[in-house]
Amino acid sequence: MFASVLDLVWPRVCEVCGRSVDRPGRHVCADCLNRLPFVPTVGCCRRCGRPAEGLSVDFTCEDCRTYRPRFDRAASALLMDGAARAMLNAFKFRNHHWLRDDLVDFLEAAARARFDVAQIDLVLSVPSTLLHLWDRGYTPCRVLAKPLARRLGKPCPPLVLRRKNAPKRQGRLGEAERRTNVVGTVGVLRPSAVAGRTVLVVDDVMTTGSTLSECAAELKRAGAARVWCLSLARSLHT
Repeated sequence: MFASVLDLVWPRVCEVCGRSVDRPGRHVCADCLNRLPFVPTVGCCRRCGRPAEGLSVDFTCEDCRTYRPRFDRAASALLMDGAARAMLNAFKFRNHHWLRDDLVDFLEAAARARFDVAQIDLVLSVPSTLLHLWDRGYTPCRVLAKPLARRLGKPCPPLVLRRKNAPKRQGRLGEAERRTNVVGTVGVLRPSAVAGRTVLVVDDVMTTGSTLSECAAELKRAGAARVWCLSLARSLHT
């Protein structure tokens, strides 16, 4: 009821086009939703989820054959391009938290399309550094992971993964630097929470997959049986 009153006083407008929203409780209209660059459910790398244009079957990409990421599987909801990039940056850097439900919609759809949700035991988020937490006041991945876990009917325990130090910002680095920058920067505070379990780790943007691979390595070292990874957006530019 309170939300309905707010909608009357401050009508929702589409984050992309600025017109009135025709989807209850959301901030992206149906037209703009249909134009977002969603990652296809077929024609993706079996390991990292990287899409390849024109393919209708899954494959294993050259990067995964070369670098062998430590996670078992990964998938992404959107390509980091156009309106998707603008929305994610607004959510991540400009506190547009009203986009959360729309973004979690995208994550949930990708999770159900690419994973056997029944096999997931718990959902975790990529941890922020203390510097990033201080700068933003919140952890974007955690804001997305908690409601996603509720929708999937899975626990999302806090304080399992932590950052052990402050690496350089990945966005400012090249591909080779990204892979070395995150080594040794993630730890598991509660090994008992993950031992013998299938863990889904949620990230906001995946580029090389280095951060998610480091999270997976530590989770497996702590006893996790499998680590699957899900990102809101996939950047194909390194």
